[in-house]
Amino acid sequence: MNHLDLAHPTLTVAYTDGACKNNPGRGGWGLYLIEPSGEEQKLCGGEADTTNNRMELMATIEALKNTDGGLQIWTDSSYVKNGITTWIHGWKKKGWKTAAGKPVKNQDLWVELDQLRVGREVDWQWVKGHSGHPGNEMADALANAGVPA
Repeated sequence: MNHLDLAHPTLTVAYTDGACKNNPGRGGWGLYLIEPSGEEQKLCGGEADTTNNRMELMATIEALKNTDGGLQIWTDSSYVKNGITTWIHGWKKKGWKTAAGKPVKNQDLWVELDQLRVGREVDWQWVKGHSGHPGNEMADALANAGVPA
């Protein structure tokens, strides 16, 4: 399968992934961008003390920061996909508390992600991780490359 087979023809496509050694521990995020023109960009970064979920969120935040206009984001993180498309509405109504009344973990990143998507067309998609999908595999390699030594 070609990595563009699932791509939207008029949106920039972003494949995002996070990685973490010892979770929590050293972590990295990876971002593989494909413009409608076919131009590609590969970005990564990381933190010395973090979690996998924070790195998954950072990858999507970086996707929004490094693009303009419409964006289709492919993530293998159900946490990110469900959080931004479903759970966030309840969290905000409850003052950033979960259904159990506990503070939302990673609230700082959820708030940033929520703000960055305002006024943008963002199509959120989930892809099974480590299943051989070229875009996801590239994002995974970039996330691992972003882990600090």
